[in-house]
Amino acid sequence: MYQTEYERWLAADLEDADLKPELSRIKGNDDEIKERFAVSLKFGTAGLRGVLGAGTNRMNIYVVRQATQGLANWVKTQGGNQTVAISYDSRLKSDVFAKTAAGVLAANGINVRIYDALMPVPALSFATRYYKCNAGIMVTASHNPAKYNGYKAYGPDGCQMTDDAAAIVYAEIQKTDVLNGAKYISFAEGVEKGLIRFVGDDCKKALYDAIEDRQVRPGLCKTAGLKLVYSPLNGSGLVPVTKVLGDMGISDVTIVPEQEYPNGYFTTCSYPNPEIFEALEYGLKLAKENGADLMLATDPDADRVGIAMKCPDGSYELVSGNEMGVLLLDYICAGRIEKGTMPKNPVAVKSIVSTPLADKVAEHYGVEMRSVLTGFKWIGDQIANLESKGEVDRFIFGFEESYGYLAGPYVRDKDAIIGSMLICEMAAYYRSIGSSIKQRLEEIYQQYGRYLNKVDSFEFPGLTGMDKMAAIMQGLRDNPPTEFAGYKVLKATDYKKPEETGLPAANVLIYDLEGGATVVVRPSGTEPKIKTYFTTLGKDLDEAKAQKDKLAEALKPILA
Repeated sequence: MYQTEYERWLAADLEDADLKPELSRIKGNDDEIKERFAVSLKFGTAGLRGVLGAGTNRMNIYVVRQATQGLANWVKTQGGNQTVAISYDSRLKSDVFAKTAAGVLAANGINVRIYDALMPVPALSFATRYYKCNAGIMVTASHNPAKYNGYKAYGPDGCQMTDDAAAIVYAEIQKTDVLNGAKYISFAEGVEKGLIRFVGDDCKKALYDAIEDRQVRPGLCKTAGLKLVYSPLNGSGLVPVTKVLGDMGISDVTIVPEQEYPNGYFTTCSYPNPEIFEALEYGLKLAKENGADLMLATDPDADRVGIAMKCPDGSYELVSGNEMGVLLLDYICAGRIEKGTMPKNPVAVKSIVSTPLADKVAEHYGVEMRSVLTGFKWIGDQIANLESKGEVDRFIFGFEESYGYLAGPYVRDKDAIIGSMLICEMAAYYRSIGSSIKQRLEEIYQQYGRYLNKVDSFEFPGLTGMDKMAAIMQGLRDNPPTEFAGYKVLKATDYKKPEETGLPAANVLIYDLEGGATVVVRPSGTEPKIKTYFTTLGKDLDEAKAQKDKLAEALKPILA
């Protein structure tokens, strides 16, 4: 079956010149052919994601056309103004895939609003809402290595597509022949026909205004003298992040030169993810040379932001996504109460795998903390619920431990532009009162206890990877652990049972242990890996770390 499909691709007159040599090179190599053609990239709520190359199990213009035809078939049933917004980041072929998708939509009589240059995830979510689109497409593979690209699909609310809509799109994709089933006209023809138009300056300005309106202490940064090193990690953050920081009055910004401009090869770090030290190495070196207060990095599609903060001894310490979520929540609450801008009955939202320390901080400030499934669309869903009741102003902040933050309802996905703005404002504020982010974090730990949050990942590559992951999760359900490393399991919550959790079903297991620690086990939605999240609570960091290490050791044989 896969051999036949391979032969068909080999014989076809392919428009992408890169694909033919790859197909010729693997001739006679059954493993390579099987890897590319035995399965197709699956379209889910996160859209598509895969390695660039030839075949049905790769990202290429034919797979993009097929997916977009499926999306177009769904859009045509939706009424409304029959418009789709498109944006793309700096990855290899992102611009090509964005224009390819636009050509398919235009051939189907659907209007397109596409950015005239790369712009991040929040800009796509915003444009989808601004133009009252039926859907949005963001061409990106987020923070994956350079050989990947992908395609995130968004619903009319600017949130990533719902399960129901994604299932319909996937069914339509399966009816569409990958090589010639999609309707298609060239980008130029779509523009000529008036079906493809660029996103206007009015929309871009409205996005920046919406972000800057969420400053907690407007004007503070103009006089605080904050010294900043920033890296867009060769992605789409450069223009929007520096624009907003400039508008706020932060002028001492040094951009990491090797990572300043778009470069889909990500030559300075193999994994352009601001969660990991390697991605921040260039920035940290520059921060030390400049004596910067803060080093900031956004990932290629600028929906996540990571930082390193300056410590009293002049060294720099990476701040985890959980710690930054707690710091921002604390800063927004205290600042808005002080300024009299806190809404009545304020609401914050976090994912179930994020730190319970955030619940304690929310409680302290009288904020209702809601916990939702992993995936920022569930945070977006909570904003939509508030909006439907006319209470959208109650939403003050949402975050995920994986470095995603949002303050304000103007978009429905994580936003590294507003994340960068608020982190810098917070740093400037603490600097102005003779404190620092590091000092504030220590005060929070003194007040609520020394929480430690760590994530470990176990990878399951290859065609059998998904089966192995499913078997491990099933094993944990069939034989529920009663203890980990001698810590008794007080409560096990299976999120596949919505009747018990009150949330939609999800493949997540959470174990509450005696002494206050928690262990979370969940397969990644986008990569072949199982993640384990540990929260431990000690009288100091060493005690919390020791407990984490014991728990991680106990889980290894289960996940091996």
